[in-house]
Amino acid sequence: MKIHKVGLRFAGVSSLVLLASSFANAADPSTVKKDMTMSDMDHSSMDMSNMDHGSMDMSGMDMSDMDHSSMDMSGNMSDMDHSGMDMSGDMSDMDHSGMDMSGDMSDMDHSGMDMSGDMSDMDHSGMDMSGDMSDMDHSGMDMSGMDHSSMNMDMSGMQGGEPPPNARSPDYSNGVDYGQYGKPVMMDSLPLWGVSVETLGYQFENDQIDFEAEGWYGTDSNRVTLRSEGSAQTNDDKEIDSLSSLAYWKPLGIFWNGEAGIAYNTENDKSAIMAGIAGTAPYFVETDARAYLYTDGQVQLDLGTAYEWRLDQRWVVRPELELTAFSKDDTDNGITKGFNEFEAEVRLAYETFSRQLAPYVGFSYESALGDARDLRRQEDEDVDSNSLTAGVMFWF
Repeated sequence: MKIHKVGLRFAGVSSLVLLASSFANAADPSTVKKDMTMSDMDHSSMDMSNMDHGSMDMSGMDMSDMDHSSMDMSGNMSDMDHSGMDMSGDMSDMDHSGMDMSGDMSDMDHSGMDMSGDMSDMDHSGMDMSGDMSDMDHSGMDMSGMDHSSMNMDMSGMQGGEPPPNARSPDYSNGVDYGQYGKPVMMDSLPLWGVSVETLGYQFENDQIDFEAEGWYGTDSNRVTLRSEGSAQTNDDKEIDSLSSLAYWKPLGIFWNGEAGIAYNTENDKSAIMAGIAGTAPYFVETDARAYLYTDGQVQLDLGTAYEWRLDQRWVVRPELELTAFSKDDTDNGITKGFNEFEAEVRLAYETFSRQLAPYVGFSYESALGDARDLRRQEDEDVDSNSLTAGVMFWF
């Protein structure tokens, strides 16, 4: 019996020693087989919502036959960190066809994720990625080994080159037109026309009607202008003296315009070539200067200036000054060399509600200058004259 009891004790001790040795070997990493594969691993019920992959090294793992078809990743993975995850291994045959990634991955960090391995045969055809990935960071993700050569994307609907014949007009938004209104047109490309009558009034002292009008057609860059100014006597002789011009008009700057053309003077019955400049001087003073070269070599220079002084929104005081000079004497027409005539007028105008019509009353003064005064005295003509005026200004 004693021998039997000793044998039992020896057997029990031996069993404990063998069991302890087995646990020791299992705990020793050196005894673990290193070429372990995960091709038959089942992740279908694996919950990865709070997993930290920050230092997970998958560089030596063979995941070529790993099946993720039933893997549910629909949970909240917004805080999952993949920054240190190394996926440089062979994942060419990894199947993601049934992988559900519809969960919230908005804050998932892939900045340090290495995906340089061979993923040429990876199947993503059934992978559901409908979740929110708006804040997912892929800035440091290396995908140099991915093969997109067989990626089937239908881009046949993308338009390139010339638009098709039935393409909608780019002038309309979303294909909706403007109904009864025409499409917008840039003002600088649209020819317009206008008429401006600066003077149409009667001089009571001289019994004459004064007129000054201009019409134009064209754009803001190029115009054709027709201009005429003069007077018509209302006494017995009914004489009309006018200077008319047809010119090409073009802006020279922000405040100045130039014009050049031909002109005709009924007073001396002569034609001329005309050139001039008109615009707004500092302090909003309207200024114009025109020169006429007649067929006989005579040169006429007309200078004019005007200013509008507004008393209120309707009443306007408008003073005007004009000077006329010639290059040589022409006694047959009462012309002497130098400045010949000076005219001044002050008007009080009232702009109507449309502002396109402004009746006025005024006072005008005319005076001969230089040798022209002596020539007029010899012919018993007035050297100086003044008169009340009344008329209307309008434009359309």
